Amino acid sequence: MPAFAVSIRLPASFNQEFLAVIPKHRAFINNLLSEHVIEAYAISADRGRGWVIINSEDEATVRTIVEQFPLHPYFQAVEIDELLLFDNASARFPHISLN
Repeated sequence: MPAFAVSIRLPASFNQEFLAVIPKHRAFINNLLSEHVIEAYAISADRGRGWVIINSEDEATVRTIVEQFPLHPYFQAVEIDELLLFDNASARFPHISLN
């Protein structure tokens, strides 16, 4: 299945309404992670950008998924790129220890 990288620009400052939505947003993201719809989710240390790797058949479906994020109304910009390759350490076999 193809994977897509979603780059998200977050607001420069967070108001109380934004902060109140974070728990619902995290629960939604955690659910998609457990279903392997989302492979990776990251927010920059300055909280200005976010990146999500989503497994999907096409960009339109990815956009539909992102639009369901509880924090979506606060996103300043969303860019979606189809990936040729997405490799990560957690998808590899565990390191074998003979002890």
